[in-house]
Amino acid sequence: MRPVKIAPSVLAYDLSDLRGAVGIADRGGADLVHLDVIDGHFAPNITFGAGTIRALRKNSKLVFEAHLMISEPARYLRDFLDAGSDIVVVHAETVDGPAFDALHAMVHSFGKQIGLALKPGTELPEWAEERLDRLKTIIVLTVNPGFSGQKMDVGQFPKIERLDRLISGKGLDVDIEVDGGIDSSNVSEVAKAGGNSFVAGAGVYNQPDPVLAISKIRQNAMAARSGA
Repeated sequence: MRPVKIAPSVLAYDLSDLRGAVGIADRGGADLVHLDVIDGHFAPNITFGAGTIRALRKNSKLVFEAHLMISEPARYLRDFLDAGSDIVVVHAETVDGPAFDALHAMVHSFGKQIGLALKPGTELPEWAEERLDRLKTIIVLTVNPGFSGQKMDVGQFPKIERLDRLISGKGLDVDIEVDGGIDSSNVSEVAKAGGNSFVAGAGVYNQPDPVLAISKIRQNAMAARSGA
């Protein structure tokens, strides 16, 4: 069974203190730091770039996951690898099979890993299914990309279930990462649908005790994954 992973999204924290956001992830025992990079073109909102990731990198040994919600990932991918990203996630809507192959080759040359993200209206493309063994993670967005704090679209659960059957059937070690509206009150249902990695922004950073919130999300997800 794929292990439960918690990936706090620092975009939901005070942007003047992203170092503090990473520190909370560390103290809470998170598995990853989720870094939402938005260019204002692929999705509304403009967040931060490779320079911010480089500045944060020296403050943590956690896995840094750069979620590139940008229209031209090939143009900037090397910057995010150089900055210290351990996993770079590109959107299926911005690449095709040959373009993905080129990105994968670059990521592999850095000794890093690549993931693929799907907007709510996007199913896993055929070219991506043929390349599942090259992926570290598939991110299923349960909100439209752009802003933190949106309500989860439970209509995405069938997509999560299909991906779980596909990945499990192939015996692959690919995380199903769910991103959007996750908190301790609903993570159990996401885990039961087949998700094992959980991006939580407001569900961590907007809580009275963000460190405790990470633990609660993990506890509830693990109980659901184990069938408890």
